[in-house]
Amino acid sequence: MTIDEFLRIYPIRAPNLMWLLGAGASASAGIPTAENLIWQFKKALFCAAQRVSPKSCDDLSSVNVQRRLNDYFSSVGIFPREGTPEEYAAYFEAAYRDPGDRRMFLDGLLKGANPSYGHLALAALMKVGLARLIWTVNFDKLIEDAAVQIFEGTSGIVVATLDNPSATMEALNEERWPLIAKMHGDFQSQKLKNTPEELRSQDAEIRQALLESTRRYGLIVAGYSGRDESVLSTLQEAVEADQAFPGGLFWFWRSDSKPLPAVTKLIEKASSRGVRAEMLEVQTFDELLGDLLKQLGNIPPEIEAKLNRHAARISGVPLHPPGRDWPVIRLNALPVTTWPTICRRVVCQIGGTKDVREAIEKARAQVVAARTRAGVLAFGGDEEIRRVFSPFRITDFDCHSIETTRLRFESGELGLLRDSFARAIENAGPFRVRHSRHGDVLHADFSRAPAHLVAALQDRAGSLTGVVPNTQIPWSEVLRIKLDYQLGRLWLLIEPTVFFADSDNNNEERDIAIEFVRERTAVRYNRQWNRLMEAWIALIMAGRTALDVASFGIADGIDAHFTVDNTTAFSRRSTTV
Repeated sequence: MTIDEFLRIYPIRAPNLMWLLGAGASASAGIPTAENLIWQFKKALFCAAQRVSPKSCDDLSSVNVQRRLNDYFSSVGIFPREGTPEEYAAYFEAAYRDPGDRRMFLDGLLKGANPSYGHLALAALMKVGLARLIWTVNFDKLIEDAAVQIFEGTSGIVVATLDNPSATMEALNEERWPLIAKMHGDFQSQKLKNTPEELRSQDAEIRQALLESTRRYGLIVAGYSGRDESVLSTLQEAVEADQAFPGGLFWFWRSDSKPLPAVTKLIEKASSRGVRAEMLEVQTFDELLGDLLKQLGNIPPEIEAKLNRHAARISGVPLHPPGRDWPVIRLNALPVTTWPTICRRVVCQIGGTKDVREAIEKARAQVVAARTRAGVLAFGGDEEIRRVFSPFRITDFDCHSIETTRLRFESGELGLLRDSFARAIENAGPFRVRHSRHGDVLHADFSRAPAHLVAALQDRAGSLTGVVPNTQIPWSEVLRIKLDYQLGRLWLLIEPTVFFADSDNNNEERDIAIEFVRERTAVRYNRQWNRLMEAWIALIMAGRTALDVASFGIADGIDAHFTVDNTTAFSRRSTTV
């Protein structure tokens, strides 16, 4: 089944479908996924056992750091293998043995988290009766907070946790909707389920309620990996029963991850027993809910207004010279005043995002593209785009509108704009952009940049390149960049930092380099940071008041044009109540 097919049947089958949310649904709100937390637990245990500074393992996305941690725990021999379902719970229990410590850890992790667009969209479906029963293994209160915003209060929302498990079955039998069932409790609950023993002894009443619900409704699984045996075993037991999941079983997984074997077996088993069971690839939880909400087309105007509502927090005011009474805080966001609103759409028989990138690389084409539910979205010359995707049997070749509603979350369109801007700024000057999971990193060829602008940057930063002392690791001053859509407009976020290549470094040299970067950036206080930002802005703008760039500079096809203003946003104290 394709996403398109699912979206077409959802309005008809929605009352017969319940939801099961996992950590992936909270990732868009800034809460780490289970995979991210495993690395944090490993880091804490490793540094304590080896008596080394946590700074030596700061970059947990580094292949070298991950290899170092895995090598150590493999040698210890008492932990589950990497990637197994038991890994998360085992490391969490080892890192935080006391239940109170685990509760404090989760409290700090979740404090201040706000619902993402996906949570608000799901709450909107709850409000109109198209999502009546939500199961969640998450500890956060994001779905409850989103529901309160959409419902304008707690009236009519039933929330059952491990502190009152009987409420789940009571609400289920009485059909009191919407019902949010917290299978592992929440971070304020007295009962938390997060370690192997706790997960194995999942509360019997909650488990029975889930089992009973699978005989009445279908299930949508979003953002849940299936790691803990307690929930997955309940779903496995449900599949064994006759007439399970009458509304179907739809398991969504992110394209940048791989489903666990146990999940694949569950779907295959369900399908063999006559259940309409499907595994569907999706980019993000927000994108799934955004597409689903858009497909319905019958959301009441007052709910739509709540989804689109943003406080009027942007205004043009004159800026005064900085001083002791300076009433504002400088932000690292440059306004993007123009960006592409149309791109090329190609419908063809190609796989996911990885396949699209490999096809472009193989063809050595001047094309930027992203895989979405609508098809392959691309910028570039039409002949170039056809050359890349013709081997995959193109059935449709037209235009696609990039709507701002799809830039509010991590969508394919937003990713396409980020990749296009990276290419455009490389065309604007002596720049090169490296991609990473933490954002793009802009490297400048200082030998080719205007001398007076390089001198200004050097005056603020000191040396711009060099070799880390006592190592052979080169370093350079760089600018981390990222496009983001907030407050009804697109922004270019910039962050001056120091970069070093670590792919071939040994652990000792890498630790030295990490400490070098920390010491170099730690002394950059407000005044120095402000002057450094100004120097970088002047360099990328080449002294102009605005930066006008294009990804290809072509006359045929569709190009991506951007205009970025040279004045950052500022915040000031509100004068209204």
